[in-house]
Amino acid sequence: MKPDLVDAWSRRLPRHRHRGTGLGHVNKPLYPALARATAAGVHVVMTVQTLWGYAQMYVYDTGRDLLDLGVVPLDNMLPETALMKLSWVLGQTNEHAEVLRLMRLSINREITEREPHDGYLILQGGLPETAEFVSSHWK
Repeated sequence: MKPDLVDAWSRRLPRHRHRGTGLGHVNKPLYPALARATAAGVHVVMTVQTLWGYAQMYVYDTGRDLLDLGVVPLDNMLPETALMKLSWVLGQTNEHAEVLRLMRLSINREITEREPHDGYLILQGGLPETAEFVSSHWK
């Protein structure tokens, strides 16, 4: 994605949903455009691209840089869920701080407090030998 695309979206849309790696990685050339968007009051949020895991943007410098720019992590909310929730939230309020507060608030379990250590296996039906190994080493 190029910065001019972020600028164009920011002029036309009151919201912005960005998918990152979950650790907050986006191209550094996007930083100025994201800063302009958040300064203009655009609601910029970060979701993960995976079914399991969290947007843990405090782990690396790039994630912390995005936090400093005003990008808000949505924990383990899926991108499609974030889009629908943001649409609903904007129907409730346009006030920036309240939009971000509602986006971070789990209303219908769209954000989970924590995931099981073997959560990624649940959708795959689990593997007995993996469960046995993990249970013998998990304290």
